[in-house]
Amino acid sequence: MKTDTAIPLHSTKLLDRVKEAIRYKHYSASTEQVYVYWCRSYIRFHRLRHPKDMGASEVAAFLSYLANEKAVSASTHKQALAALLFLYKHVLRIDLPWLTEIGKPRSSHRLPVVLSTEDISTLFAHLSDVHLLLAKLLYGTGMRLNEATC
Repeated sequence: MKTDTAIPLHSTKLLDRVKEAIRYKHYSASTEQVYVYWCRSYIRFHRLRHPKDMGASEVAAFLSYLANEKAVSASTHKQALAALLFLYKHVLRIDLPWLTEIGKPRSSHRLPVVLSTEDISTLFAHLSDVHLLLAKLLYGTGMRLNEATC
């Protein structure tokens, strides 16, 4: 099923069409580079098959490979998925209703390490003068070290 997104593409090579579509939408140069990388990886993973001849199972297999065998982070996985979405939607103009079935990774939430009151007291007891003042400033305001030393 074709989408109504109509970006005028003039290139004949697929990856050139990806670049052209990215530039048409005014994405950054780094986004262009990364999207082309993931599209190329996807095509190579499936032994140079054209993406228009592939579908949900191939996208799922590629993303599964990235997650399980390459052990990429959740953000890298999402980046690869975004590149493939762009390829299918804006370059090939193919609607992806099956995409909702593909699992998306969850980002791990990092909890900040918080020192106890006793730990802070012990730390402050070992500091003096400027170092103590700086440590109390950092602790009390939540600033980062480079913010306090600029």
